[in-house]
Amino acid sequence: MSTPKVFGEFAEGLRTINLTRGVDGPGPGLGERFKKATGSVYDLAAAGSSKGDIWNWGIHDDALEKEIRTRIPGFGRLDTDGFSEQMYYLALRELPIGLDAYAGTSVLEVGCGLGEGLNFLSRIVDADRVIGLDLSPNAIERADTRLSRGTRLSYVQGDAENLPFEDGELDVVVNIESSHTYPDLGRFLSEVTRVLKPGGHFTHIDSFTHARYEQMTRLKQEAGGLEWIHERDISPLTRAAIRRRFAPGSLFHRSFAEKRMPVLARVIGEQARRGLYGAKFAGLPDTALMRALKKAGVLPSGSPLPDSYRHQIARKKG
Repeated sequence: MSTPKVFGEFAEGLRTINLTRGVDGPGPGLGERFKKATGSVYDLAAAGSSKGDIWNWGIHDDALEKEIRTRIPGFGRLDTDGFSEQMYYLALRELPIGLDAYAGTSVLEVGCGLGEGLNFLSRIVDADRVIGLDLSPNAIERADTRLSRGTRLSYVQGDAENLPFEDGELDVVVNIESSHTYPDLGRFLSEVTRVLKPGGHFTHIDSFTHARYEQMTRLKQEAGGLEWIHERDISPLTRAAIRRRFAPGSLFHRSFAEKRMPVLARVIGEQARRGLYGAKFAGLPDTALMRALKKAGVLPSGSPLPDSYRHQIARKKG
């Protein structure tokens, strides 16, 4: 499948998954097609990524940043702006488990991408097993090659809707900025419930359209195996991070400027990044060049814009 067709199917999948009201997903046939496109897009992203690239839209909170620096001296001084890491830190910090109480536990991240976020978490908590799972074979190969540390930190290719783990195997499941690509959200939540130990925790952070949030709210009410104990709209923190990333002279801009690429690819890439990394969500308008590229069909114009960014936590009953 050609690259434009892959991105077209990926964009169609996002629209269908996140904008359709009153249904549980696009159905098995379309769902598998969208998952295939998602895997291909993230394979391409893995092939073109480099050290210092961001992993999610991130959050900015001065207090969280200070806490991280007490645990990791020098944090934020090299090849990171720290916003992606703050989101990962929040995901575990808000659990009713002390960050120093992870000895003997197992932590799974579903949708780990290149594995950098999970690698960061493995420095924050002393869990016995830290496992990352992603649909993209290329992302997992890269994460495994660069970051894995025996049984302490490992990566596996797999499907969020069919997790390759035993019933009641895991203590914590983490899912960050990934589930908005899952065709069957209910199936994913069922799988999370299945693999968690009784009393285990699920920490979930993602963007939501109104339609997707309605679906999530209904599924939470129907998910009998999970007790939902926390929800917070973190949109202001996410918008703060995005604005800082797009500020003149930011690491986000400097790292892109250092990449070697043809002039045309650089011009298009600079504009594409505004859409990919949430400029409009943060209230930053499209540039004139970006509008022209969308009109010409060079950049997609119909991707669903999230209405909120939320953190939710559940505990498995039993």
